[in-house]
Amino acid sequence: MQLTWLDSNSWLIEMAGLRILLDPWLVGSLIFGDLPWLFEGKKRTVRSMPESIDLILLSQGLEDHAHIPTLEILDHNLPVVASENASKVCQNLGYQKIHTLKHNQSYIFQDKIQIQAVAGSLVGVNLVENGYIIRDLHSEDSIYYEPHGFHSANLQREKAVKTIITPLTNIRIPFIGSVIKGQEDAVEVCRWLKPQYILSTAAGGDLEYQGILPKLLKEEGSIDRFRDLLIKDNLSTTAIEIQPWNTMTL
Repeated sequence: MQLTWLDSNSWLIEMAGLRILLDPWLVGSLIFGDLPWLFEGKKRTVRSMPESIDLILLSQGLEDHAHIPTLEILDHNLPVVASENASKVCQNLGYQKIHTLKHNQSYIFQDKIQIQAVAGSLVGVNLVENGYIIRDLHSEDSIYYEPHGFHSANLQREKAVKTIITPLTNIRIPFIGSVIKGQEDAVEVCRWLKPQYILSTAAGGDLEYQGILPKLLKEEGSIDRFRDLLIKDNLSTTAIEIQPWNTMTL
């Protein structure tokens, strides 16, 4: 299994001979609600698009997960597995092969992998998006992904996974609270799923941000502190730092 971090929440997963694009933001700016004065993310380095993609996997319908400029230029004949809100984005763009997953539903792709949707991030009033457990049906390779660090207690009933991809630090907005949850929350999900490895997502990368909102965001904790928390909890999970567009073999 190989994992390539493509900045922000975007990953290329190579598992079971398949290449899966997860929450891709690959071109253009990241703007929420067509309000660049509020938030605009830009990539410092222009990269080539990943090739030979087999599947697009989308956890949320928000712009940093279902990034419209990226989805516009990807092949609309590619199969898509997505949350209900992300599916609507893809339908509006003309994608032809969309499989929508609600929480606790699963989808088997090409008899090689199983994708299970779990309750993920609260992104609005009574709106909970998807996390995913992805399992290779013919090996022990498996991933749990939740991009904001909101982990359902129901995960305690799931089988162990090899790798977790989730935030490892906290990001807060003063007087509002955490919008990204790592640190102790990431330790808790390690207790539940007993991964060999955990990789950070959402924070950092080869990116720059403008607007009012980035000035308000406060990051708390660090990878080193998270490793100390793992040791304190007697967990054998290895926390891995990966650089943007680098590939890790696990």
